[in-house]
Amino acid sequence: MPEEFSLAWLLVLLPWAGAVLLAFLKGEVLAARVNCGVSAAGFLLALVVIGEPFAVQGWTRLDALNLPLLLVAALIGLTTAIYSLGAVETEAFDTLRLRAYHAAFQTFMGAQALALLADNMGVMWVAIEIATLASVLMVGVHGTPPAIEAAWKFFILCGVGIALALLGTIILHLAAQPVTGGADGLSWAALRAVAARCDPGVLNLAFVFILVGYGTKAGLVPLHAWLPDAEAEGPIAISAVLSGLLLNAALHAVLRVKAILGANPDVVPPENLLLALGLASVLVAAFALWRRRDARRFFAWSSILHMGLAACGFGFGGAVGNLAGLLHMLGHSLAKSAAFFGIGAAIRLRGSQRLADLGGLCASQPALGWALLVAVLAVAGLPPFALFASEFLLLAEAASHHAWAVLPLGLGLLVAVAAKITVGQALCLGEARPDLAGPAPGWTVLGPIWLHLALALLLGAALPGPVRALLGEAAGVAG
Repeated sequence: MPEEFSLAWLLVLLPWAGAVLLAFLKGEVLAARVNCGVSAAGFLLALVVIGEPFAVQGWTRLDALNLPLLLVAALIGLTTAIYSLGAVETEAFDTLRLRAYHAAFQTFMGAQALALLADNMGVMWVAIEIATLASVLMVGVHGTPPAIEAAWKFFILCGVGIALALLGTIILHLAAQPVTGGADGLSWAALRAVAARCDPGVLNLAFVFILVGYGTKAGLVPLHAWLPDAEAEGPIAISAVLSGLLLNAALHAVLRVKAILGANPDVVPPENLLLALGLASVLVAAFALWRRRDARRFFAWSSILHMGLAACGFGFGGAVGNLAGLLHMLGHSLAKSAAFFGIGAAIRLRGSQRLADLGGLCASQPALGWALLVAVLAVAGLPPFALFASEFLLLAEAASHHAWAVLPLGLGLLVAVAAKITVGQALCLGEARPDLAGPAPGWTVLGPIWLHLALALLLGAALPGPVRALLGEAAGVAG
């Protein structure tokens, strides 16, 4: 194997090869099964990568920061593909749209893996742009006016964001050029090594553009307007990967640059800007939850809130703050995708996304109703799930070192938890609404939901020692 080719590259190349194959496959059932097979192979490959040593090889790096995100991404890719086995037939795709959907899905999976693995900041930017374009295609694949509008808003707003991120990347390169002479000027490892000798003013400017640019894709307020539309109008499976994967990849890019700035003692602390956007996201999203009447938009606003909470953790910084942020990213990915799987099944049963039409699921569909209720409670951050553990760490860190942040953070959490419990009761309890004709949700829906919830429970109640050590090391990498 060539020296600069790492096993991790297969996490990128396998989905892209699958995308080429799926672009030419005919047959709804066959395409869904091949999509599932490619995703299963990607997940197995991610498990193999666990045994690889942490190192930089060419344009890629494997370290404690990206490994847990890669594993969760591969898992969600697999469970989303499994979910699609039973869900794709209800999307009523014609042959062209079916090919576009599956090809875009695997293109996205490969691109987000590259975004997490890239050591070169330029390659990371390209990967996130490819993931964005694939996401836009999936959001608009139905071709209805609301879907086209959502895809167009997604494309325009995130296009502006990615342009700003590119400008920030260029400025970051210019900051290091006098020190590095242009050699490895976009390597994260090289930039971090020389950051202490770079002009702090130029580094500050680069971070502002990168935070605004990638913050748009992470759904941070005030750059969030695309997210509720995108998650409400695309195929339901796409809502799971947008919340669980794209937002994480964008925030991961911000963390890489934050770590670079953290090596220079003269910069304006990047944590301050992250904390400001994080608190704004928490407060705006928490109160916005009470005004949502569409189930998918409700959970999209919940994604904005949770990315804000993760940003708060990284804004607090240090070992505890960074650990809380990382645990929150992982817990949110697992719980939110489980909730979207359940909501998607409920929407298929009722033929509506309105919260008022989805009530009484525990009475009409007990297996789905109880699974969805537990998923909503996990998303709400109730014990013993991972989001409760991360939010407890956030509040403890705020009380210890950022007392002024306890009030806005606590207020946002209380308002959001109350809204989610209220919606959970409305969705799952009470008098049943009539279901449309069709089979009850089977293992392709309930299996992914309970698997994600079991992992979220494990992370929250009994964090295994090796995982705790890995996340602790990742907190150090994040700066």
